[in-house]
Parts: sequence; C-alpha cells; structure tokens
Amino acid sequence: MTRRWLISLLGGLVAVSVAQPLVARADKTRRVGLLINLRSDDPEGQNRLMAFVQALHQKFGWTEGSNIHIDLRWASDDANLSRRYAEELVALAPDVLLASGTQAVVAFQRVTRSVPIVFVNATDPVGAGFVSSVARPGGNTTGFVAFEYSISGKWLELLRKLAPQTTRVAVLRDPALASNIGQFAAIQSAASFSSGVELSVIDSHDVNEIERGLAVFGHEPNGAIITTASPSTGANRKLVISLLRRYRLPDIYPFRYYPADGGLASYGPDTAEQFKRAAEYVDRILKGAKPSELPVQAPTKYELVLNLKAAKAIGLEIPSSLLSTADEVIE
Repeated sequence: MTRRWLISLLGGLVAVSVAQPLVARADKTRRVGLLINLRSDDPEGQNRLMAFVQALHQKFGWTEGSNIHIDLRWASDDANLSRRYAEELVALAPDVLLASGTQAVVAFQRVTRSVPIVFVNATDPVGAGFVSSVARPGGNTTGFVAFEYSISGKWLELLRKLAPQTTRVAVLRDPALASNIGQFAAIQSAASFSSGVELSVIDSHDVNEIERGLAVFGHEPNGAIITTASPSTGANRKLVISLLRRYRLPDIYPFRYYPADGGLASYGPDTAEQFKRAAEYVDRILKGAKPSELPVQAPTKYELVLNLKAAKAIGLEIPSSLLSTADEVIE
C-alpha cells in the first residue's frame, strides 16, 4: 500500500464521515464503524486513523473498497455528537465497532449490547462497567486501556525532576469523569510521599473554566501543572499549552501529542501503537472471535517525551539525567 493510496483513502473516510453512507456493497465486504473523540482536522486523530488502517491492510489483508468498508465519525469532545453518531453507525449494521476514547464506548454501549465493540484509549473499563473483568470481559466489548492509574503518580515524580523548585502543583481534570477521579487519587497518593508539594485542582468542564483556573494559579510563583487524560483537555490542548507558556508554568501530560503541540513533557503510551493493536482484535472478530474471549490489554510500553523549545520558553533547563533517558526529545 503506497502512501499516496493511503492519503487518498483517509480523505475518502473523512468525506464519508459527514456524507450519507454507501449502500451498495459486495456480499464479501465487511463493515467497521469507527467513532473518534477528536475533530477531523486534528493531526492526532489522523495519526490514529492511519495507524489503524495501515495495520488492517499490511498485517491482516483488509483493504477499503475491496473486502472492508469503514464508516467514520469524528465526535470531538461532544457527548451529544457521540450519541448521535453511535446510533448512525449501529444503524449501518456493522460487523464490529471501534471506539476511540471512553465517551465513544459509553455511546456505543447505550445503543447496542450485541454488535462487537473494540475500544482504544479508554480508562478503567471494569470500574466504568464496560467489561466484567480484564481477563474475561464478557458481553460484547473488549479493547485496550490508555494506561493504569498508577502511571498518574509518575507524572508528579517526573514533574518535580523537571522543575525541582516546584512547590505548588495543580491538576487539570474533569471531575465529571470517574477516570479523572482515579487519576487524581493516584497523584494524591504520590504527593503524600513528596514533601513540600501543595496539590490543588483546576476543573476543565469548558474553555472559560480552564482560562479562569489557570489565570488564578499562574499568578503565584513556583507552580506547575499536571494535565490528566480527558476529552476536554485533549480537544482544548492548544489553548491549555498557550496559557501555560504565557504563565511560564512547567507542564506534563499523558500523551505525546501534547509536547508535539508545544507542551513541556509527556509520559504515557504510544497512541498509534494502541490503534495498531486494536486492528488485530478487529481482524480476529471479523474472523469469528468473540469480544468476551479477548482479554482487555494495557500498554506494553510507556514513553517519556521532552520538548526543548518549551523548556527554553519558560527558562527551564531540563536535567541531563532526564534527557539521556527520554524516548524522544523534540527540539
């Protein structure tokens, strides 16, 4: 599969996401419904889509327009859109559904308990009720978690190494999400073992709340920010990063696309790799496997990514010990 062919395919998928679905298809063609919790113009969303489509084709022989058809919807951080698109995709009689993010899983499970669902980048699927257990999911849903809550404590540890002068840490989170509560609890636990750190929260329900919270926090010295994994912070990451640069606050995130957009650092899984692994589960289900037989999997590797330009912008010198162990350094 050439890159030109893939780019053409992705363009077609974006078009399909807002147009009426194709009705006529050969009997041998299988159908996949894909709901992504980002905007269609978000490079991270395109990266995830490309990783999934490439893996389906290169590893498992599924080719759009030949033996598979992908119906795509981009919901961004919009629960109402997620619900509407989930209904649309299930109405197309897919063989399997792929849910990107916790919100997409909620939307799909609200509509169907029979069509197989594979999720990617969801958090705490047992606690959220998506599956019965990690080893034996039961029902029609399985997939790949974004990370385990214990990783959240690592963000505080790394942040203090990046900026040793830090005495105040604010956690940017959405309190309406159970997963964000779990992440914050892990950070609180880590803070109890880290002397001299005052921990607080900034809620991220909407843009105005983020702006107000960061403005208040940013006017006091020796502060730093941990951003948890949530649809609202992901969708508004450029705003968050620009505000943190304005207030010269050190920052750490759960995914690489934050430092790629100008954030200081991230520690978390390779999201594209997660979508490649999801392609394997989709392939196995299309060939007869049941979601209840496929265990939920966690990332196999976590990566530290550092952005030197961001460090320079806030007058921070990253310790050589972190630079030497980083998986990627963006200059």
